Amino acid sequence: MMDPFRLCVALGPLALYFLAIGLKNFSRTPRVVSGTRDTAALGFATAGLLLVGPIELLLPALPLRVTAYVWLLLLVLYVLFVSLVVLLLAPRLVVYNVSYEQIRPALAEVVNQLDAEARWAGGSVSLPRLNVEFYLDDYPFIRNVSLISTGTPQSYSGWRQLERRLREQLRTSVETVPNAWGVGALTTAVVILGRMGWLVYAHPEQITQGFVEMMRL
Repeated sequence: MMDPFRLCVALGPLALYFLAIGLKNFSRTPRVVSGTRDTAALGFATAGLLLVGPIELLLPALPLRVTAYVWLLLLVLYVLFVSLVVLLLAPRLVVYNVSYEQIRPALAEVVNQLDAEARWAGGSVSLPRLNVEFYLDDYPFIRNVSLISTGTPQSYSGWRQLERRLREQLRTSVETVPNAWGVGALTTAVVILGRMGWLVYAHPEQITQGFVEMMRL
């Protein structure tokens, strides 16, 4: 069984991720998040699992005196890797706690405001003046809708304008209710954080020992 310290390291970021997702889906107003922030948050959520898993497996053969520096180097490399993935991904927006039927009229209003030459083709939209093209990807089970770019190149400034206007439009024109996915995510976060708090309270010596062993101090 994993020792308490490593368990906290593995599950801590994941709990915070579930907490953030739960709050977004528990709100009465749809939340618009850029693909950059959404992917970065996912990278943060998996960081703890990678630290106590494959990354720690690389350390046994290293001299004790360099272990702390190696941990720092690995963390920096992981941050750089996540940053590279974020930069290479195509632009997209994620709208939490909204249905396709709710977002379509609000999005149509925003598109008309941004570009009079905008064209619709089913669930695909082209805004030639902003150099933005995307299609709507609906996830009805979790009540999320994604705006995913199609074609290249895309204008990042155009996507930022679209994100800002869509956020303003949804805030004033669409009201939702908390969905089950948000309740489930919040419950999961509370359970994990509660478990971590109990481990820190009940096993402080094991927490300290796990930290010393992991850092090889």
